[in-house]
Amino acid sequence: MLNKMREKLNEGKATVNTRIWSTWPTVVEAAASTGNFDYFEFLAEYAPFTLNDLENFARTCELYGAGSMIKVDFQNRFYVAQKAAACGFQAVLFTDHETPEQVKDSIEKLSPKTPEDAGRFGYPNGRWIGYHPELKQMDYAAMNRSLVKAFMIEKKEAMDHIEEICSIPGVDMVQFGPSDYCMSRGWNCADHKAEIQAEQEKMIQVALAHGVQPRVEVGSLEEAEYYKNLGVKHFCILDQMDILMAAWTGTCGDVKKMADAIEA
Repeated sequence: MLNKMREKLNEGKATVNTRIWSTWPTVVEAAASTGNFDYFEFLAEYAPFTLNDLENFARTCELYGAGSMIKVDFQNRFYVAQKAAACGFQAVLFTDHETPEQVKDSIEKLSPKTPEDAGRFGYPNGRWIGYHPELKQMDYAAMNRSLVKAFMIEKKEAMDHIEEICSIPGVDMVQFGPSDYCMSRGWNCADHKAEIQAEQEKMIQVALAHGVQPRVEVGSLEEAEYYKNLGVKHFCILDQMDILMAAWTGTCGDVKKMADAIEA
């Protein structure tokens, strides 16, 4: 199975994605029908899901020739990441890592168990091998090896070790997480905007210097242009809840105020 995301990374191309909370495949299908996205990210860290949901999410992405990513919790990351990969997900975004050792551990658990890779991921029967163990083992290992491994840099400790983390073989992509980063510093984001921006830009510079691709989350073309000029090629545009809340508190709120002002 061709990994669309790996292909884009290998060719040095830019990507655009959005984050999906819903397990309803029609949401992915509707977004994919616009032709504006290279891949879709399922926020398993935030939303409830079943393994059937993961299969259907991956199927819908494949239907439209799009890649797929899953964002996983830290505590159960090995189980969910391996299950998602076997369901057909092409990338995993790991959260809450603090040390290079934790990053290495996650890469090991998602890498194939071969003499070359020294990973811990076996040969599970599932969607990505066509359900029957007919795919040659070394062909499977190559497909497994193509999984894109991304890491949220969202703890003070992770930023303290950013050079080491970006030097680890197998780290493909990093993204700065301002909310968790501020919590780990005992800060509120609103009070430290300049420091947050400086840390994110430092992460971007270090990542690019080590051949790791930084991804940024943006809400406007102007923001995307700013980061493009810093060398960023990978853009995450909001998420499903952001988009819904903007409509619910914006236009919906405006109309409610108008309606409340109408005299009976």
